[in-house]
Amino acid sequence: MTGPRTPRQRLRDTLHRLEHDVDAWIATCAEGIPHMVPLSFLWEGATLLMATSASSPTGRNLLAMGEVRVGIGPTRDLVLIEGIARPVDDVPGAEFAAKTGFDPRLLTGYRYFRVSPVRVQAWREVDEIVGRDLMRDGRWLVTA
Repeated sequence: MTGPRTPRQRLRDTLHRLEHDVDAWIATCAEGIPHMVPLSFLWEGATLLMATSASSPTGRNLLAMGEVRVGIGPTRDLVLIEGIARPVDDVPGAEFAAKTGFDPRLLTGYRYFRVSPVRVQAWREVDEIVGRDLMRDGRWLVTA
């Protein structure tokens, strides 16, 4: 190991992952029953854009509760986001399809959701557990 990254480097690495990764694990919950699925996403600079069937457990949970956790990357280079998801109609569908290789506009019953991060954490190894918060209450704690 080379030691923990600085907060600024963690933020730069996190933003790179958000801009370049395509898939994430999405966890929602309703009535005490957790549900987790992989979804593709588009980072829009301040929010994540995702799409899923409105009738799926994830879609129903997002419509009912709006609370979501998003895990991006492997367990030893994780970005964990807690956020609020809202259904949206005005979306860059072509941009989403170009990045993800998936076009929900071609499917019936799919909804787009925009996730606004409230908390963002990033860590690789145990030496980065301390200081893993990069965002709290929707505000970045460090700058790139």
